[in-house]
Amino acid sequence: MSTAHPSVIFDLDGTLVDSEPNYYEAGRRVLAGYGVTDFTWEHHTRFIGIGTRETLERLSEEYRLGAPIDDLLAGKNRAYLELARAGTEVYPEMRKFVEMLEAEGVPMAVASGSSRAAIEAVLTGTGLDASLTTLVSAEEVAHGKPRPDVFLEAARRLGTEPAHCVVVEDAPPGAAAAHAAGMRCIAVPYLPETATDEAFRTAGLIFPGGQAEFTAQAAYGWMERTAPTA
Repeated sequence: MSTAHPSVIFDLDGTLVDSEPNYYEAGRRVLAGYGVTDFTWEHHTRFIGIGTRETLERLSEEYRLGAPIDDLLAGKNRAYLELARAGTEVYPEMRKFVEMLEAEGVPMAVASGSSRAAIEAVLTGTGLDASLTTLVSAEEVAHGKPRPDVFLEAARRLGTEPAHCVVVEDAPPGAAAAHAAGMRCIAVPYLPETATDEAFRTAGLIFPGGQAEFTAQAAYGWMERTAPTA
């Protein structure tokens, strides 16, 4: 029996990069344009891990905005792209993990609830675009997380069976999506208080302390030890 070489599918926002502050500010600007002035960071954290369209649908209903979702989406994407191009931080150990996987020839993809334009802007701005070339946006599938569509499409594009994929995620909806896709999951909670969320119980490896606790070596070692055999 030989160990099968796994593929790794990364979530983007809050996993590879700390883009949540930019998403919060983009959302705050859009809502302010409709007279909403009490949208706080704490409010924003309720939507971490949920796709941009789904987030705006909920906010539109909550604040009774009465605007077409496509208009809200376009406005938020414009604001976010402006902020993302100005600067997005890559988590150092995640960059190291990508470099380690690339050196070993591990197939990789990014599957995100963000728009494709946002994914490309962040990867280009951080220099990760050279290593991560297979991208799937929630815009390209029928359903966003916690449904498994983005991860299944990423596996299809990589030419890998779901059982031979490892997902790296920071949010409960993403962990739930990975489980639904039949994939192993490395969980690195963006919000420490979500570490005990039911969805994270399905993760094969969890770093409860989030990025402060995550190391590329620990993640790679676990991935190799638990790889399916072929």
